[in-house]
Amino acid sequence: MNFNAKTPWLAACGLLGASGVALGAVAAHALADPQAALAVERASNYQLIHVIAILVLLGIEGRLVTFSRWLMLAGIIGFSGAIYAKYLLGLAALGALAPFGGSLLILSWLVLGASALDRHRASGHH
Repeated sequence: MNFNAKTPWLAACGLLGASGVALGAVAAHALADPQAALAVERASNYQLIHVIAILVLLGIEGRLVTFSRWLMLAGIIGFSGAIYAKYLLGLAALGALAPFGGSLLILSWLVLGASALDRHRASGHH
């Protein structure tokens, strides 16, 4: 992947990383409700973990790795975004999307694992 193809991913990771840290700070210092603080902290942690994973995966070629990155991005938006919407914006109905976003995060890791099997098979090792 050339630099131009990575640029949007780097920009997205920069924004998601910065917002993940900022929202973690909100959870730690600005939310009085302990349940809201815990949920937002968890969403922030998952966001940051997956941003780092996306950055690492930018260095690995392959269609399944690329698909895994997209699933991670969608999962961050779905899981963390739903929790932020519920607890920070008061949009409780959107909180129902968190399990779907979490499922996308799980699927992203399974697809990444499958990419290793696909590489092994493609290299001719049986």
